[in-house]
Amino acid sequence: MAVPAEPNPSVITRLRAAGCVFAEDEAVLLAAAATTPEELDALVERRVSGLPLEHLLGWAEFCGLRIELDPGVFVPRRRTEFLVRKAAQLLGGSRGAGPLPVVVDLCCGSGAVGAALAATAGPVQLHASDIDPAAVRCAGRNIVPAGGAVHEGDLYEALPERLRGRVDILMVNAPYVPSAEIATMPQEARLHEPRVSLDGGTDGLHVQRRVAAAAREWLAPGGSLLVETSRRQAPRTVELFTGNGLNPRVASCRGLEATVVIGTAAIGPPVQPGGRV
Repeated sequence: MAVPAEPNPSVITRLRAAGCVFAEDEAVLLAAAATTPEELDALVERRVSGLPLEHLLGWAEFCGLRIELDPGVFVPRRRTEFLVRKAAQLLGGSRGAGPLPVVVDLCCGSGAVGAALAATAGPVQLHASDIDPAAVRCAGRNIVPAGGAVHEGDLYEALPERLRGRVDILMVNAPYVPSAEIATMPQEARLHEPRVSLDGGTDGLHVQRRVAAAAREWLAPGGSLLVETSRRQAPRTVELFTGNGLNPRVASCRGLEATVVIGTAAIGPPVQPGGRV
């Protein structure tokens, strides 16, 4: 017997008592995911114990898409939709009659950012990469149907060599939480998402620093690097971009509490890390 996809008062009460802010909405989603009352009870119990709702459902809503999601894979945040929006604007202003633009979703996690951009502003030549094998497996189910390819490895090392100097849009939602602040994150993230997808090192900029250092080697002339960061860290992200030959600007969205630093590669020889030509 299927469980009706309707709010269940007792389920709502249990979820609310566990601190779920959107208990009514979650109750509906969990009921829709269950096929028996016993299965619903098990799902609610796991949710109350702290498992992310998206891991229980097997999907996350992102930019109007249903992104498949496996347990242990980073859950795409709604604020990251702003990163997709800014990338789509850049693509819309640069399209011509030539080849399809090359787009890379670095540190892709589930592949939500790349899949959403392809759906929003495609067609594109889409590549995604991540160092976490579980994320790569998950991303394949979201990126490949969008016409893209997924690669496993550490940042740029995962990308095909033929992309060097040809990337028009390089999107990066790298971890940017300072190591000492991981302990203050919500339990859902702290316990159920891989630390490699959260921990940005001592100052939160470790991965951003590595991304910026090699970006111009991979960007096409006039190509753009877009990095999600925090409002507090944005000035330092700007410094990283400037020091590595990118012309930066900061975009923010108050409604989503989102900040993205965009760096454009000027036409000319790539710079070496530290700003040396």
